[in-house]
Amino acid sequence: MKAVVVHAAGDLRVDTLPDLRAAPDRVVVRVVYGGICGSDLHYAAHGRNGPYTVTEPLVLGHEVVGVVAQVGRDVPDAPAVGTRVALHPATPCAPCGAAAPTGLHLRPGGSYFGSASTRPHTQGGFVELLEVLPGQLRPLPAELPLRRAVLAEPLAVAVHGVARLGERVRGAKVLVSGAGPIGALAVAALRHAGAAEITAADLQDFPLTTAAAVGAAATVNLSRGGTVAESSFDMTVEAAGAVASLATALHAVRPGGAVLQLGMLPREPVPVAMSTVIAKELTLYGSQRFDTELDAALAVLAADPSFDAVLSHEFAVDAAPEAFGCAADSSRSSKTVLRVSADPDF
Repeated sequence: MKAVVVHAAGDLRVDTLPDLRAAPDRVVVRVVYGGICGSDLHYAAHGRNGPYTVTEPLVLGHEVVGVVAQVGRDVPDAPAVGTRVALHPATPCAPCGAAAPTGLHLRPGGSYFGSASTRPHTQGGFVELLEVLPGQLRPLPAELPLRRAVLAEPLAVAVHGVARLGERVRGAKVLVSGAGPIGALAVAALRHAGAAEITAADLQDFPLTTAAAVGAAATVNLSRGGTVAESSFDMTVEAAGAVASLATALHAVRPGGAVLQLGMLPREPVPVAMSTVIAKELTLYGSQRFDTELDAALAVLAADPSFDAVLSHEFAVDAAPEAFGCAADSSRSSKTVLRVSADPDF
């Protein structure tokens, strides 16, 4: 079976791995679509993502959907073979519909698909057959196309972050600084949470067009002379993972407002105008991946076809290096998707 594997910085390959059979307590999913995330791009280009360095071949990918292919003999009440599913990439995670405690994503330990944070590394989902725990399966709503469902994981990240802002999102005027895939999904999450007016700011026209398609009432291209007025938004969302973008978010939020740090900033210390946080009495929220929001994200995706605008490109798995190049170019792409399985039935 084919898999997208990073071996070192700048060394991304499509390898052939042995087929597998489900262990007694596991389920095997035939992965059909996988979305390329910023962390995948970092691993491919630099051999690391934040503090985590690739020290062995690593199958990338954590935004994946597919169909159940095999069910282990000791798995009770598993979805039938052929069931379309999204996958929760974290272990541990709360099973679908479970009344589990929240905060599992913040507990020490655990793992995440396609991550070098563990030794051995946790292999990812850009592979034709993927073995998972039954609790990681999320059957899809009947009305949700499989291709759109690939947005469930990054949308869950946005939904989790917006929820950190609380009820004051409803009726608020919000700026999203950075309109790449996670910024566009933040725009959509804010819209579904009841924000009154959403503006997206970026340095490129293409992502701003995507943000407008999913709910931004106004867009600002900061590289073409566009500006955002100081203290003109009730809250701001930093979604680019860039220090300059955070500076924009701090500048644009009103006194007493809130800033959500949704983008992943470098691990190293970065210069931030904390005097602005003090003088404006701002509340600064961090947001780490997501917890139990995958189910909510799937429901939102099923009800809203406008999310299709975020899916800008699709490549066959054999063209993974070209796909990664496309995904890294924000001037022409939003969410770039790999067609992992060649099975024509899905």
